[in-house]
Amino acid sequence: MNFLIENWFLIVAALVSGGLLIWPLVVSGSQGAAVAPAEAVQLINREKGVLIDVSEPEEFAKGHAVGARNIPFGQIEGHKSLPSNKSLPLVLVCPTGARAGRAAGMLRKLGYEKARVLAGGLRAWREASLPVEKSA
Repeated sequence: MNFLIENWFLIVAALVSGGLLIWPLVVSGSQGAAVAPAEAVQLINREKGVLIDVSEPEEFAKGHAVGARNIPFGQIEGHKSLPSNKSLPLVLVCPTGARAGRAAGMLRKLGYEKARVLAGGLRAWREASLPVEKSA
């Protein structure tokens, strides 16, 4: 018992470091399964997945993944550009992945069970040397 009292700071440090190790699992669990850019390309090519960019139109125009549909986060529910087939995989992307994670949660509640988030957002897409285009 003396050890615990005398070394309380070591115990706190161990608990904090353990919490930091578990945090990414908690966050990705709330956002749904995140996929790496290579896995996203496989979903698009092999399973007819749909790439949806939830950025605002101005952000989308500055640069987006080739073939992505722009559905701003605030308009995601019931948008006409969402596929009618809810069994298709959806890969959601935004500049950082934060909005895409929230959008994936919303879409799963609407019945799109295969809604996934592009891990790392558009930045990861670019780093994987995947094509990006700008709108006129």
